Amino acid sequence: MEISDKLLCLFNADVREEDDRYVVEVPKREVETGSIEPGEAYRVALISRAVESDSESTETERPSSEPQPPVEPGELRYVEIEDIGKQGDGIARVERGYVIIVPGTDVGDRVKIEVSEVKSNFAVGEVIEEEV
Repeated sequence: MEISDKLLCLFNADVREEDDRYVVEVPKREVETGSIEPGEAYRVALISRAVESDSESTETERPSSEPQPPVEPGELRYVEIEDIGKQGDGIARVERGYVIIVPGTDVGDRVKIEVSEVKSNFAVGEVIEEEV
């Protein structure tokens, strides 16, 4: 399944009936991380929670209660460098404020990167195309 680069957050929620409408609650943590703002309008996509077959699951899956990194090793992304880290590397933020460290970049650079390493709270990307 193709996921848009514009994805702001991803979470599990139940749909409940309330009077003459149906409600999907957004977890408080998604608002607190700064990904979304109360009072704003967003597009919502509902994806079936059909169980994956054993052949599709991997040994590296994390518990569903733990947020998953929004990037994968080898993924290509266009990012803008927003800050410089303590060791002088560029810092870009993507969905849910997730940090990607991009060595050899400066604030304001817009670059195409390949994600080379993914951790639970940050990733490292290598520049493959400058000033996009």
